[in-house]
Amino acid sequence: MTEPTVHVPAVAEPMPTVKPRRARDLLWLVLPAAAGVVAGVLWWLLAPGGLNLVSGNPDLANAANPDSWLPRDLVLGALMLLAGCATGVMLDGKLQGEGSGRRLGFALAGGALGAFIAWLVGLLTAQLFGPAPDPALGPGFGFTLRSSAVLVLWPAAVAFITFVLALFGVLSKKPVK
Repeated sequence: MTEPTVHVPAVAEPMPTVKPRRARDLLWLVLPAAAGVVAGVLWWLLAPGGLNLVSGNPDLANAANPDSWLPRDLVLGALMLLAGCATGVMLDGKLQGEGSGRRLGFALAGGALGAFIAWLVGLLTAQLFGPAPDPALGPGFGFTLRSSAVLVLWPAAVAFITFVLALFGVLSKKPVK
């Protein structure tokens, strides 16, 4: 006799809702934005026209002095470069495997968001703790950013450092025999 064939229906496995890695990848967007708050406060503390801790020159302490405009923008630019390089170095080992493009995109967007937040927090800190600007001089003579191109330095540094480290990683691999 032949045995009857029993067909057992396949049980479908439930689809995972959200991988924990995708949630961790969002940290590349959130952490640079939080670091932007620190960078903004540091900008006001260090820059001429703010608390002026870098130069200590009393002539540059006045935010209305045109000689303080370039050093103020350079201090923010240096902070953006430093934050971008640090982000790029931390991202170095995370660019292999699944989701590497997503992590890089989040890091670039986080850098842009962090730079924008740093700029706004620096302006807010100057309004809260700095001297009131002279209304007779006009709105452009307070603690402000003269060159908005400085805000591109954070994501640009992330992209450049990521490129250089990836290039060194490719060049350092030994050829396969």
